[in-house]
Amino acid sequence: MQTSGINNKKFRITDSEYEKNVNLSIQWNLWLLKSIGLWPYSNSISRIRRYFYWFINITCYSLISFLFIPCVLYVFLEIEDTYGKLKQFGPLIFCAMAFAKYYSLIVHKADIRECLERIKWDWKNMTNREDREIMTVNASFGRKLVVVCTLFMYSGFVFYYIAIPINVGRVAAENESLTFIPLVFPFSSFIVDTRYSPTNEIVFSIQLVAGCLMHGITSAACSLAAAFAVHACGQMQVLMNWLKHLVDGRSDMSERVDGRIADIVCQHVRILKFLTLIENTIQQISFTEFLGCTLDICLVGYYVIMELKSNDVTSALTYMILLISITFNIFIFCYIGEIVTEECRKIGETSYMIEWYRLQGNKKLCCVLIIAMSNCTIKLTAGNIVNLTINTFADVVKTAVTFLNVLRKTT
Repeated sequence: MQTSGINNKKFRITDSEYEKNVNLSIQWNLWLLKSIGLWPYSNSISRIRRYFYWFINITCYSLISFLFIPCVLYVFLEIEDTYGKLKQFGPLIFCAMAFAKYYSLIVHKADIRECLERIKWDWKNMTNREDREIMTVNASFGRKLVVVCTLFMYSGFVFYYIAIPINVGRVAAENESLTFIPLVFPFSSFIVDTRYSPTNEIVFSIQLVAGCLMHGITSAACSLAAAFAVHACGQMQVLMNWLKHLVDGRSDMSERVDGRIADIVCQHVRILKFLTLIENTIQQISFTEFLGCTLDICLVGYYVIMELKSNDVTSALTYMILLISITFNIFIFCYIGEIVTEECRKIGETSYMIEWYRLQGNKKLCCVLIIAMSNCTIKLTAGNIVNLTINTFADVVKTAVTFLNVLRKTT
């Protein structure tokens, strides 16, 4: 559809519009990251605020350790049956994943801040309504993706940490006249006996907070990757829109072909640098998700089968929701990798499909350069080992199902 000439003219964006656009892209990420002390603050903040962020980081590490260490001791020192041990391996893997992702997000705070600054710069310097509409559509899609990620992760939290304890109720202790709340993560009696009040209630409450934190870390990591990747896709679509106006120009573009070519090349280089920065930021997180989700999909699928055999419908339903949540989590990483690769490829196709033959002299050669750069696409990877694509997601599911079959036969 043709847009009117007035829509293509350069316009000045107001401060309120700029803030609205930036919030559309990163507001949910801001809420998620700030709540767990991971928002990348600048070096100019006060010393008190810096200490406050450090305190939050130490508290988060302590909460994850509070779940992980006593549960490990309980599994290896107190549980004797095989299924009892296997039933705790899934949550322990999720704990280890949360710890690794939290560490990675702290280490890459500078890269995250740089990505956020680039997003702000792109919105501030977007002076064409048509380009701005492209970015707005992508930002809205990214925001919806972030919301869906968060809802999926916390649905698993609600069922696992709240629904199961409510369904089970207070349990009577063997050979003793007392009842206690069953803990989501078993606590080793070598540390403290959690059957007695108020220790039981205190430990259960801390585990609830720690569980909320772990799901928050997973949501934050997944949402951050989605927001960055979708913004990069929006910038690539803007670049393709510029390419369509390379020959005849546009009211807000340079009057000379050389100027338009220079702007397009600079935009392409800027996008490639942004994609490299995204890759550096999320590759360790993606690798953690790739390994952890493969194991957890296998184990949680096994839990579903075992709980259905024992006719525990509530537990089976809870594990089924957790299975969907974990599967969706790794799917998002693979999906954003797929769309980034696809948009990179489309730049080369668009460069070829424009009327480049109308360009005079050697100016046609600029399209060859853009096509060549598009063929060497930057792919998002898991630890620089596995490409994040839909095929990778299929491989993860197939591998998990294979492990599940082996686990069923051996147990």
